[in-house]
Amino acid sequence: MTPADDLLRSTLAAAAPGTELRDGLERILRGRTGALIVLGFDDTVEAMCSGGFVLDVEFSATRLRELAKMDGAVVVDGHRIVRAAVQLLPDPTIETTESGTRHRTAERVAKQSGFAVVSVSQSMQIIAIYAGGSRHVLEGSDVIQSRANQALATLERYKARLDEVSGTLSALEIEDLVTVRDVASVVQRLEMVRRISEEIAGYVVELGTDGRLMALQLDELVGGVSTDRQLVIRDYLDTPSPERMAEVQEALAGMDANELLELSQIARVLGLAVIDDSLDGAVGPRGTRLLSKVPRIPPSIVERLVAHFGGLQRLLAAGVEELMTVDGVGEQRARTVREGLSRLAESSILERYV
Repeated sequence: MTPADDLLRSTLAAAAPGTELRDGLERILRGRTGALIVLGFDDTVEAMCSGGFVLDVEFSATRLRELAKMDGAVVVDGHRIVRAAVQLLPDPTIETTESGTRHRTAERVAKQSGFAVVSVSQSMQIIAIYAGGSRHVLEGSDVIQSRANQALATLERYKARLDEVSGTLSALEIEDLVTVRDVASVVQRLEMVRRISEEIAGYVVELGTDGRLMALQLDELVGGVSTDRQLVIRDYLDTPSPERMAEVQEALAGMDANELLELSQIARVLGLAVIDDSLDGAVGPRGTRLLSKVPRIPPSIVERLVAHFGGLQRLLAAGVEELMTVDGVGEQRARTVREGLSRLAESSILERYV
């Protein structure tokens, strides 16, 4: 997520239902007076302020409503109202796509200052947030809830498909039959689930107190998906260094919808061999993902085991004595690893063929 996205999301959280700011904005809407509110204050904002008067009072919805009755903008810094009834004079050369005076000023101030600016339209009865170079119109909870429910239903279907292809990959890994296609399919589904869950997370932020139930549903659906994504990528990258991992995840996130549908594109991002557009080449995992599913095995031990054996097949073939040669693996832990991998192998193959 970019800094601009972070700014917009944090502003939406500050103006979500149940917050003092949202209460004040809705009071202004009902009063039909309009408003211009800058959510931040520094030397740049101060240089843009002309006239009005200086305040330093605790923020409250009723104070915001009363101050908005006057001509001019209100400047809020954290939980304090610091300026009121000021005329804002941003750089007129800053490009803006807006036509109304209040909205043009809001967009320019947001771009020049780097702070979010809220514009309440008296005639159109809408609340618009300018942050990070974008404009976002606040909508009612019922509208957002409807969109979020549709997205949640889509996420449930995609998650079910992800569980299916992940289970198939586990069985194929144990049988040493994994192809480039199998890996790319799982990574594709993981990225799709990540994108939909990000969209729903945005709705949850915007819903504020109205989105608590949806937040629980989202956590239940996608809990652990982010970790699975990293483990799958780590298993099949040629050099799974932190820098290379970050590069691959960034490249996947940057794919457009059409590119994400092409498994060969995903395979190339992962550095997997695609010869003549064929995805049937054999590949083998390091074993990080399956080994991480064994209970009570710390990540540091997982890394040592993977580094020592170099691949899942060697891990599966290793006996207790061989496992004990790895630093930090005693007899009890070696038996836990051996029995855990055996149970995973049995259950994965049973799920695939039964």
